[in-house]
Amino acid sequence: MSDTGNWCLIESDPGVFTGLIKGIGVQGVQVEEIYSIDKETLEDLQPVHGLIFLFKWQGRDPASATNQAPIEYENPDVFFAQQVITNACATQAILSILLNSRTIELGEELSNFKSFVSDFPAEIKGHAISNSDVIRAVHNSFSRSDPFINEMSDPNSKEKEDLFHFIAYTPINGCLYELDGLQEGPRNHGPAPGDTWLEKVGPIIQERMARYEGGEIRFNLMAVVDDRIKVYQEKVAAYEGQLKALQEKEGPEAGAWLKGEIENLQADIVKEEGKREKQARENKLRRHNFIPLIYEILKGLAQEEGRLEGLIEEGRTRAKAEVESAKQRKAAAAGTGGGGPGEDVDMYE
Repeated sequence: MSDTGNWCLIESDPGVFTGLIKGIGVQGVQVEEIYSIDKETLEDLQPVHGLIFLFKWQGRDPASATNQAPIEYENPDVFFAQQVITNACATQAILSILLNSRTIELGEELSNFKSFVSDFPAEIKGHAISNSDVIRAVHNSFSRSDPFINEMSDPNSKEKEDLFHFIAYTPINGCLYELDGLQEGPRNHGPAPGDTWLEKVGPIIQERMARYEGGEIRFNLMAVVDDRIKVYQEKVAAYEGQLKALQEKEGPEAGAWLKGEIENLQADIVKEEGKREKQARENKLRRHNFIPLIYEILKGLAQEEGRLEGLIEEGRTRAKAEVESAKQRKAAAAGTGGGGPGEDVDMYE
């Protein structure tokens, strides 16, 4: 298994993932973070092309293998690539949804890539992803400019850091599939025609979360959905057509309900535009190098006698307090049956 190579860590963030999708040339879809997998929440986001699930890696558990869906080793209708390099699982989960969709327009770059690797075995597909200059460059464009060691962690600690992993759930040919690049193949969770896969996937994810002991809450779930602004605009156009026909028949005062729906959708469009502006700004900040600014601030503080030294000492005190507090929380969780850190594997976000 390869090490991190030239692939950086990226954040589990819908703005980052949406920017990554657009960066590789795919238009018309975006990523939304979801906090519930109930039917109403998912229906509001329709159409949903797939779900990206983040969880703490606990290692391969042979005892739970019998409860897992069967692996399909040979299925030409499913695009599956094994993960062969570290730090790539987020991008690979996204690609698993995009490359298995029958409705998403992939764009020239990704369409050519899919065509080129379609007959490759899963491991070679994984190498093709890791060696793709375009995919790697877009992935790495979301790396943080953070050259400093995190002083909030204890350098003397012998405990291993928790490791996290992304997988995808998506419907393919009327069945629900789990696509995990660390497995030998895709897992088929059985028939799920139409949108029923959204009802089926909920209990599967909940069961997976239930495997964790104690108060583990570090999970994240995101959905790949159609461009929300485009969806809202299409609904507005449809309602405006209905309103026009109704008013021609019953007069200009008719259609109060339709007018209200149009106003609500227009408000949703404004809200979505504001969210995208915020995400674009956050992505720029992620890439920005703040070192020159920090240097100038420190230089200015150093010129004020005693001020910089006091701030440094205050920072050290707070850092030590945070480290001690983290140790106490971990000890308390262990005392109530909380799980410890995951096994050290070499390919997780």
